[in-house]
Amino acid sequence: MVTAIILINVEQGLVPDVAEALIRIPGIAEAYSVAGTYDLVAIARVRRHEELAEMVAAQMQRIPGITATNTLIAFRAYSQRDLAAMWEIGFEEPAE
Repeated sequence: MVTAIILINVEQGLVPDVAEALIRIPGIAEAYSVAGTYDLVAIARVRRHEELAEMVAAQMQRIPGITATNTLIAFRAYSQRDLAAMWEIGFEEPAE
């Protein structure tokens, strides 16, 4: 499974429309409107890199209002549970 975080810039006033179009693309698991340098963040999960390339280079380019994207491919996923276990290793409660 390939997971990617896609950072997206959108024309002013079109964030809701672009977000709705994004979540209709197979492989886009979630889309978030965010504050900061980017307007939207999409989480993509696909089986192969070629599917990701098709999604970003072809399907997303057809969505009116997207002005730029920056795709980050995840190497490893950490869940809240994994992080908790990692931080608990060697942790001892202070004595009262």
